[in-house]
Amino acid sequence: MNTQDYINLEAEYGANNYKPLDVVLNGGKGAWVTDVEGKRYLDCLSGYSAVNQGHCHPKIVQASIDQAQKIGLTSRAFRNDKMGLFFKKLVELTGYEMVLPMNTGAEAVETAIKVARKWAYVSKGVPKYEAEIIVAEGNFHGRTTTIVSFSTEEFYKEMFGPFTPGFVIVPYGDIEAIKAAITPNTAAIMIEPIQGENGVVVPPDGYLKQIAETCHENNVLFIADEIQTGLCRTGKWFACQHEDVHPDITVIGKALSGGMYPISAVLSSKEVLGLFKPGEHGSTFGGSPMAAAIGIAALEVLDEENLAERATELGKYFMSELRKIDTPAVKEIRGRGMLIGVELFPEAGGARRYCEMLQDEGILAKETHDHVIRFAPALVVEKNDLDWALAIIADVLKR
Repeated sequence: MNTQDYINLEAEYGANNYKPLDVVLNGGKGAWVTDVEGKRYLDCLSGYSAVNQGHCHPKIVQASIDQAQKIGLTSRAFRNDKMGLFFKKLVELTGYEMVLPMNTGAEAVETAIKVARKWAYVSKGVPKYEAEIIVAEGNFHGRTTTIVSFSTEEFYKEMFGPFTPGFVIVPYGDIEAIKAAITPNTAAIMIEPIQGENGVVVPPDGYLKQIAETCHENNVLFIADEIQTGLCRTGKWFACQHEDVHPDITVIGKALSGGMYPISAVLSSKEVLGLFKPGEHGSTFGGSPMAAAIGIAALEVLDEENLAERATELGKYFMSELRKIDTPAVKEIRGRGMLIGVELFPEAGGARRYCEMLQDEGILAKETHDHVIRFAPALVVEKNDLDWALAIIADVLKR
């Protein structure tokens, strides 16, 4: 079968809820992937930052194989010998007290919403079912019905109502708007430290610290959605650490498995996560021995290979070189660490066509919000690979 054969199969039998580039991948190692025709590409999306450790990292692959040969699933009806070790590793690396495992990022966000609401009723004294959570314009926290209820992208919401109440939307990066939106019923403020899907939007310096201070002053929980920005992507274990902020709740996923398995988690204090009682929340696969074994290996790779420091070093270089490209197509280049957005002027004709040209030249990147190309290679990428890519990117952006 060739590329078009596989594309035809998807079109005939699969729901049309994605618009991928027409490349069919069947292999990957490190920062590189291979298609069914044998062509190699530098992967500059990394599974939306799920593959920070690189494709098929040997340590994570081996952990998967070893555990698969023992037991894959016990469900939470029973205990397993890996879950506690996984929790301990997470706590030691992140400074939180307690872990609640889930599978996808959206599930972890839903978990954070639920526990924040219960905290508001039990600990803060908000009247039952009147809790509010403040979120930002341009947010992307997932695709569930509750989460799209507070999206400001109408396309994500159209035809999917009625929507879940209890959310207040304010402009991103505006601390005064947050302060004005707080009421006695405010349970939490949930923010992405950098808005990835909205085009790699970096807030003003001090914004996260001001949110943390405002939350402390008003007895409100600070929830940081670090699903895409966390686990070394921006040059720190968490993007909030760039401002020395330790949110009350941090939501993680993606690179928690190195791309090998769906794993997510909510991190918080015993005071908050300890509010859940048996039966109030759960997940069949969350915390499974397979997930835990892979999660431990993925965390060890991030730590042992100093991938946060590597993201800082290579990210600064990559962004500085991108800014040297002289082309009227580019409006702005922004980001932090190895999460970089290249925003094009509308007159450039949209980011999609540039991504298609990059694909032809052996680089896989993806447009977001029509006019932004996102570059987020695996953190194990080599500098000479970036140099190779930069020459091609410069040529494509000048066309």
